[in-house]
Amino acid sequence: AFAPLHSPQRGGQRERMKMLRFRSASVKSLNQEIRCTIRLLDDTELPCAIQRDTKGQFLIDHVCNHFSLLEKDYFGIRYVDPVKQRHWLEPNKSVVKQMKSQPPYTMCFRVKFYPSEPMKVKEEITRFLLYLQIKRDIFHGRLLCSLSDAAYLGAYTLQAELGDYNPDEHPVGYINEIKVFPKQTQKLDRKIGEIHKNELSGQTAAVAELNLLQKAHTLETYGVDPHPCKDSSGATAFIGFTAAGFVVFQGNKRIQLLKW
Repeated sequence: AFAPLHSPQRGGQRERMKMLRFRSASVKSLNQEIRCTIRLLDDTELPCAIQRDTKGQFLIDHVCNHFSLLEKDYFGIRYVDPVKQRHWLEPNKSVVKQMKSQPPYTMCFRVKFYPSEPMKVKEEITRFLLYLQIKRDIFHGRLLCSLSDAAYLGAYTLQAELGDYNPDEHPVGYINEIKVFPKQTQKLDRKIGEIHKNELSGQTAAVAELNLLQKAHTLETYGVDPHPCKDSSGATAFIGFTAAGFVVFQGNKRIQLLKW
C-alpha cells in the first residue's frame, strides 16, 4: 500500500529532497566560473577564471607562470574595495571572501616588497618588473626626489626605452614622447636630455633599467606608498611605511622616522 501524503515517511522524503536540492545548488555555485582581470605592470591585462573557493595564491601563481617568474616573493596582487581602499590579496584566503564587490573582479599585479639591494636580484625578468614598478612610482608621484635625481631617473628611462641619443631620431621635444614624471618642467627636460645625450651612450636597456633601480633604491621614499595628511599647522605632509619604520615626509624631505 502507498503511504499517505501526510505520513512521516513521505515528510522525511520531502525534507531529504529539499536538502538534495540545496546541496546541488551549492555544489553548482562552487563550480561556477568567476571572471577576473589582472592588470599587469605595463598596463596590459591578463584574464583568468576562478571558483568560489579559489585562494589568492592561485592568482599570484597564475601571473608568475605567465612571466616564468621564479622570484615570486617580491610581488603581490592588489585590489580596491567599493570605498576606494586598497588591499593586498591574501594568498591563503578565498579570493571571493576577500572581495567586497560583485564579479567580474579587476585586480593589479604589483611589487609588494622592494629589494633593499636591487643588484642582488637574480633574474632579468624580475629586474624588468621592478623597473616597471619604479616607473609607475615615479609617474604617480610616490617616489619623491631632488631635481638632480629626477634628471637621472628620467635619463635612464629614456636610455632603456629609446636607446642611445641620435639627433636624426630624437628631434627637439623627443623627451615628451615618454612621460616620466606627472609634471615635467622645461628645466627638468633639459637636464634629462643632457644626461641622455652625454653620459649614457652605449648602455643597453637592461643596464639602464638596473641603473634606474640603483638610483631609486637610494631615495628615502623608495618602496614607500605615501598617504597624504596634514601636520599640526595644517600643512600637507605624507606618511608611509618602510622596512626601517614609520616615516613622515614634507615636500621631498623626510622629517621624521619612527623605527620599528
